[in-house]
Amino acid sequence: MKITDIKIKTFKTWADRWDVGHALPVPKADLMQTVLAIDTDEGVTGYYFGGGSHGDAEGLNVVDQQMIRGRILPLLKGQDPLDREMVWKWLWVANIPENVASVVDNALWDLAGRAFNQPVYKLMGGAGREKVKAYASTYPNIGVPRVYAEHALACKNEGYLAYKIHPHYFWNPETGQPTPGRPSNIKADIETCHLVREAVGPDYVLMFDPWGTYMTMEEAIQVGRELEKLNFYWYEHPMPEYRVESYVRLSRELSIPILSPEIVAGGVFSRAEWILRGAGDMSRIDVVRGGITGARKTAIVAEAYGLRCEMHMAGWGNLQVLGATSEDTSEYYEKGLLAPGVDYDAPHPYLKNTCDRIDSEGYVHMPKGPGMGYEIEWDYIDDNLIDPLALEKKFW
Repeated sequence: MKITDIKIKTFKTWADRWDVGHALPVPKADLMQTVLAIDTDEGVTGYYFGGGSHGDAEGLNVVDQQMIRGRILPLLKGQDPLDREMVWKWLWVANIPENVASVVDNALWDLAGRAFNQPVYKLMGGAGREKVKAYASTYPNIGVPRVYAEHALACKNEGYLAYKIHPHYFWNPETGQPTPGRPSNIKADIETCHLVREAVGPDYVLMFDPWGTYMTMEEAIQVGRELEKLNFYWYEHPMPEYRVESYVRLSRELSIPILSPEIVAGGVFSRAEWILRGAGDMSRIDVVRGGITGARKTAIVAEAYGLRCEMHMAGWGNLQVLGATSEDTSEYYEKGLLAPGVDYDAPHPYLKNTCDRIDSEGYVHMPKGPGMGYEIEWDYIDDNLIDPLALEKKFW
């Protein structure tokens, strides 16, 4: 089997979103989505949706698309699509942007699953997990502290097994206005954590992620001490991740597990360095930072050192990696982003199925279809095709 072509369709779609700057739901917001297709001479095609700024929820921009068509297609045409490891290494060596290389890798995994009529997680070697624990992951700035407490209790009652707070950043909860991010909203963040713990009870699992917006060690430690008192499960990405030595110190100072790096470049390679330096107590990866191949490698490295490697973001590819990884290493699926008034579970119009509805016990079940498990609505996609360059001008 040989690769014959790589095609990309760009189309408009919609989904409920949250206006982070004004703490309001935005029903059916306009979005740009892409589906990449890798064709072969045996009629088997692999697909991947997304690859933009938030995993598989948003599409590739026009520059990324041009790189795939102009640089990657000539490299891969005529190659065996099952040689994923070779392709993965080629794209790293060629310094292809992580998200672009990841989309190609993810589509090759979907292709292999379709070729052998198996879900991707089974091809990697299933870990005996047919369902995985889900936690509710909030948008940032969903309201004043009491709003988080009300939302956390609602999520608990809905069945979620844990709740993660993305607190107040680039937004002032007292004025309700956007800010440049300084000063940090430490007072409101700490109040939020106390109110949420009070609302959900002492034993419910809570996580906290200020997305690198604490600029000093003192801020990070101050909040971390409160999280320890409140028995939070992890403290994610509290400071900018380009200051690795700060994370080494923070991990020594606090007893709560530090979960990082979250978004730093370098995929499995940078995360291996963080582990060796003791810069975090848990690691973090997703399938747009090295593809399914890279995410699986990262989980294996973490497992070798006895650390957890929690998957970052929701989506089809991350769910497949969880299905091939022991719960001792990758415990939770991040469901979201969630906020009051946002219908996350509304089906995407370009797919017949949704990958991550939770059951009554708070679990997300593994997809059973081949590859990623997509059931694609091609009529919708073809009826909503757009010029990616034109849409770039509208949205960016």
